Amino acid sequence: MSFMFNPFPYDDPNAYNQIENNGICLCGVKQGNDAVAAKLADLVKAPAIIAIDGYATAPFDTIVSLFKDVKAINVSGIFKDAAVLKEMFAENLPMDKVKDPVLLYGKLFKDGYRALFDDAKFDALCKELEANTGVIVLYGNGALCDELRKYATVRIFADVTPKRAVLNIKKGGYKNFGADEEIPFKATMRRCYFVDFETAFSLRCKLLANKELDYYIACDDPENLQLLPFETLDAVTSRALDYPIRQKPVYLEGVWGGYYVMKYRNLPDTMKNCAWVFDMIPMEVSTVIKMDGYTFEFPYYVLVAAHGEKLMGQQCLKDFHGFFPIRFNYDDTFHASGNMSIQLHPGEKFVTEENGELGRQDESYYVVVTGQGAKTYLGFNNGADVDEFVSEIKRSEIDHEPVDYQKYVYGVESKPGTQVMIPAGTIHASGQNQVILEIGSLTVGSYTYKMYDYVRKDLDGNPRPIHSYYGSLNLNHAMTEDYVLANLVNGRKGVIRQEADGCEMIVGECDQLYFSLRNLCFGDYMTDNTKTYGETGDFHVLALIDGEDVTVRSKADPSLSFKMNYLDIIVVPANMGEYELVNGKPGTKIVIHKTMLKR
Repeated sequence: MSFMFNPFPYDDPNAYNQIENNGICLCGVKQGNDAVAAKLADLVKAPAIIAIDGYATAPFDTIVSLFKDVKAINVSGIFKDAAVLKEMFAENLPMDKVKDPVLLYGKLFKDGYRALFDDAKFDALCKELEANTGVIVLYGNGALCDELRKYATVRIFADVTPKRAVLNIKKGGYKNFGADEEIPFKATMRRCYFVDFETAFSLRCKLLANKELDYYIACDDPENLQLLPFETLDAVTSRALDYPIRQKPVYLEGVWGGYYVMKYRNLPDTMKNCAWVFDMIPMEVSTVIKMDGYTFEFPYYVLVAAHGEKLMGQQCLKDFHGFFPIRFNYDDTFHASGNMSIQLHPGEKFVTEENGELGRQDESYYVVVTGQGAKTYLGFNNGADVDEFVSEIKRSEIDHEPVDYQKYVYGVESKPGTQVMIPAGTIHASGQNQVILEIGSLTVGSYTYKMYDYVRKDLDGNPRPIHSYYGSLNLNHAMTEDYVLANLVNGRKGVIRQEADGCEMIVGECDQLYFSLRNLCFGDYMTDNTKTYGETGDFHVLALIDGEDVTVRSKADPSLSFKMNYLDIIVVPANMGEYELVNGKPGTKIVIHKTMLKR
């Protein structure tokens, strides 16, 4: 799934993982359309049914054009009529503009591809496949669904990364599953998130986890396809998880965007600013692996689905039903024109019943760097009239006159090292002139109810969406200044582990958050262990928030390493065990922010 509307079309050239081969045969990898076509030609041996499924926006027509002398059947031909599907999705895509003025939210569709197919057309297709004596290429979204997969003699998945899928849609020409016409971009994206992406994502995860593929085609560049036998894909992704691993970020502009990350990441000056840095939002990012002269790029969830236990640990895999449970990004308001919106997120009962998501949306902010006067807004001032605040922001929605939000919303003075925790329902915002490391729970991040946005417009000149209806239903009135300072600002446990040249300290834990927020503070060298709490291990996520560079490497095999630069975020897989952190600038001080599940 992906809920990015406006990813900047920039591929960070520095975000890759150099992985040693360790005996993996790459002879079956085919690079370029001519080489892929030659391999596909080898599969054309009657009788055969070559089924090609894929992620939303995959270039099926391009792939099918590489075949010669075959009968091609597009699965889109058996979808229910567009009007029938529209009615079927009424609950998933409600049209109530009082509750949802810009029609952003909905409910995840979880019935799979078979529910999208017309019964008579499906039955007719099945009979044709059963009677086949030649070669049929069955292609399109749903070609490898449970009910059709049994007919396939060759199973291929055509994949695109989440960012590329959105950019493909922005380019135009994409029609939602079963749609008979192209609709406006934002409406397309809404339906994609709740239907298309969800359905394709779920099937991809199942096929990978159960090892039910023969070939995988990476399709971000339709003019330069890359085909891998499934055994190769499986081996390459497993090998990558022997290492600490970084993902390729997605960068987004925003009305409150700043300039700190642009400088340190050397982002293109064609960007207006950089508001969000999706460094490790699992549903949004991709993983780049360089091995023996090849460059492979997969959605991060290819690794999660294929090798979840190795990556996350057995207990995590069970507890979170195969999902990577924490997301990470930077929010940059440094030297920006204003604050983030005053906002909050939903609790578990609401988001599971209303949206079909997996659980409550909790967050945390770690202040990395600040300019003068920076604040982090969190909870209400003692004695503030919360009902009056709600009335004021709803009034502002109508008359577009400003609200004195600081009369109501409490502001914590920001300084580097400030850790705040933001349980669901807590009013909050990152203030102007800082960079924060945002760490959140499992939901993708699309359920942000903006309560007040300073009566400003977005970068396209349109009013920013306000969701005071949903926000009011989820607002926790009890999150006052006293509670915030006693429970939500920095942890109270302090140092929990000491080494010769450093220590580990808890900087943030609270009852509502299922993850622990920590700092590793050291000089030249420190160690850690993903198997402290059990032999199957727990993943660690590390962010270098003070220092120039640190090499993170396996203690058992130091060649399994990654060199982190300032602001990099990496995942140390659960199977790593003991690992070392080596300062690349001896004599300086290092602070690494570490996140792990609470145990």
